[in-house]
Amino acid sequence: MATGEEEAPTTRRSKPIWSAAGSVHSMTAHTSDGTDTGNGSDDRNDNGTLADAVSIVTGASSGIGAATCRRLAAAGSNVVLAARSEDRLRELAADLEDDHGVETLVVPTNVREEDDVDGLIDETVGTFGGIDVLVNNAGLSRGSDVAEMATDDYETIQETNVDGVFYATRAAIPHVSEREGHLIFVGSFAGQYPRSFNPVYAASKWWTRGFAKSVAAQVGDDGVGVTIVNPAEVRSEFEATDGKTFAEHFGEDEASEPEEVADAIVFAASRNGSSVSELDINRRDKFADGF
Repeated sequence: MATGEEEAPTTRRSKPIWSAAGSVHSMTAHTSDGTDTGNGSDDRNDNGTLADAVSIVTGASSGIGAATCRRLAAAGSNVVLAARSEDRLRELAADLEDDHGVETLVVPTNVREEDDVDGLIDETVGTFGGIDVLVNNAGLSRGSDVAEMATDDYETIQETNVDGVFYATRAAIPHVSEREGHLIFVGSFAGQYPRSFNPVYAASKWWTRGFAKSVAAQVGDDGVGVTIVNPAEVRSEFEATDGKTFAEHFGEDEASEPEEVADAIVFAASRNGSSVSELDINRRDKFADGF
């Protein structure tokens, strides 16, 4: 599943302003020392590499997750694909191996289940010997007013967006620390601004952002980079409030594409020494008429 925002589309869209292996609309980056990253000209070909790295992506079967798997493989990383849809994962894994010559591992995983997540980490380490990158991407939304929200929907959001991120991060930290790798959290525009139409989902993304920043303080001395990537609307299979997917709800000129978010994730994962603390990905007109 991919993360995103339930928003009425606007009609304007500007050209991208930054590119790694593709493009990102409007991206604000903050490094761990508070400096701007500029135009992203430094990459790990200069001071490191993703070749032969081991990267786990949760929510890998579609949207941002699938796009991230493709971008990581294109950068030379071996990829561990985790989601509930095994058939889709295996099809994608075969494409990655054929197109990029990397190794893949498919681990069907429900991030709401602690044992599933622990098994994902254990199988990854058993197969590849360690973990360089964890991309906490799995997430979902159930839009509703608080007064009308069913407890089951509330618990589903919390167990997926909060518990799942905690389980994966907790299990991966010792292994990522051994390799001085990266923990990457897919947050959301909703984790930065009040969302009156979807407060529980927004709260889960505020939690993700706060958790990631505190984890960064905890593991920084171990050489681990921590990045939060905050996309706004993304044309993916993420479900909007009208029952349509975001790809159906938004036209091509009204939202970002999953590949643009994936580019930001791979950019962050490619840093060696520095850590990109946070990346915000918005249309250039995002704030033109309010939000």
